[in-house]
Amino acid sequence: MIAMLNGQVESVDQSGAILDVNGVGFDVRMPQTDLSSLHAGQHATVHTSMAVTQDAITLYGFLSSTEKKMFLQLQKVSGIGPKVALSLLSTLPPDRLARAVADGDAAALSKAPGLGRKGAQKIILELKGSLDLAQVEGPSTAAITAVVDMGSQQVIEGLMSLGWRQQDARDAVERACRDHGIDTPLVQQDVPRVLKLALTELDRGR
Repeated sequence: MIAMLNGQVESVDQSGAILDVNGVGFDVRMPQTDLSSLHAGQHATVHTSMAVTQDAITLYGFLSSTEKKMFLQLQKVSGIGPKVALSLLSTLPPDRLARAVADGDAAALSKAPGLGRKGAQKIILELKGSLDLAQVEGPSTAAITAVVDMGSQQVIEGLMSLGWRQQDARDAVERACRDHGIDTPLVQQDVPRVLKLALTELDRGR
């Protein structure tokens, strides 16, 4: 069982990503929300779950352990397989999905492609009361913020193109925003300023 992969993103398409781990390329199916925050050349840690059928062996991956736990939990519902579980997580982040189950909101769940209203009602019936909202809400909020902050990601990518490591670039951006009172997510007009400030931070640390 492959539980986690740590490597460089080789490519990203509409359904998944190829992750290069020490020269071995893993094809990983992922939620759309996770794929939107990945790009080729980026280093990523992906929490994985393997599904084995008569026709194929498929690896599903998630940027947070919370998503993976929700993915596995959804498949405990009779009739819900990995494809539908992935579709649900592409439609709703874990916190909103758990809230929809807790509130009995079948309409929100049934927006996921491949899941009708009857399937949504079955998920609510079998999972209501078994999902820990406190555990789900915390990590997913951080993950959503990371995806939404495309301005910071733009600065980080600019620094990486100049030869800086991703983690160093990320730390420099966070320090620049914190020390100069710049709000995040970054608005587009703040990107050039933060890039200059982050470069100064990195040069100072040499």
